[in-house]
Amino acid sequence: MQDKDIKDEVLEEDINKEEAHEHEHEHEHEHKHGGHTCCGKHGHKHEEETKKLKAEIETLKNDYLRKQAEFQNFTKRKMNEVEELKKFASEKIITQFLGSLDNFERAIEASTESKDFNSLLEGVEMIVRNLKDIITGEGVEEISTEGAFNPEYHHAVGVEACEDKNEDEIVKVLQKGYTMKGKVIRPAMVIVCKK
Repeated sequence: MQDKDIKDEVLEEDINKEEAHEHEHEHEHEHKHGGHTCCGKHGHKHEEETKKLKAEIETLKNDYLRKQAEFQNFTKRKMNEVEELKKFASEKIITQFLGSLDNFERAIEASTESKDFNSLLEGVEMIVRNLKDIITGEGVEEISTEGAFNPEYHHAVGVEACEDKNEDEIVKVLQKGYTMKGKVIRPAMVIVCKK
């Protein structure tokens, strides 16, 4: 009877050891899979998520490349438009000057035939007025050369003693100066009084 009790004790001890070992294995497995019991589907689930993320990355990459190509095309198109504008920027003003050129040629032709200096002079004066109207329409104004020398608007190319002018006053204009919309595009070339 005693032998039987010993056998039962040993058997119970073996069962307890096996159960403890299984429990330990389960705990280890739970730890590896984020605290939940493994169902054997983890590999499949991770694979799906990876595929999904790769597809999203590919879509974003393609979108980025498409946008980059669109931007490059837009930039190229704008550069071509700017080049075209630069090329023909003076078209309007040139077209206006062509009328004056025609008038000059007519005046020369008429005066050559008639040998009439007065009609030539009248024709040239009319053309000059026409040219001034064109440049005024473009915001060009003549720089005043009355009074004192101003280095912002005048370019002194010489000095001259002059009794009826004050020191640094403009004595003579060698070439007219012009501003365009307030900006000096050509200073007036002048001679200044120095005593």
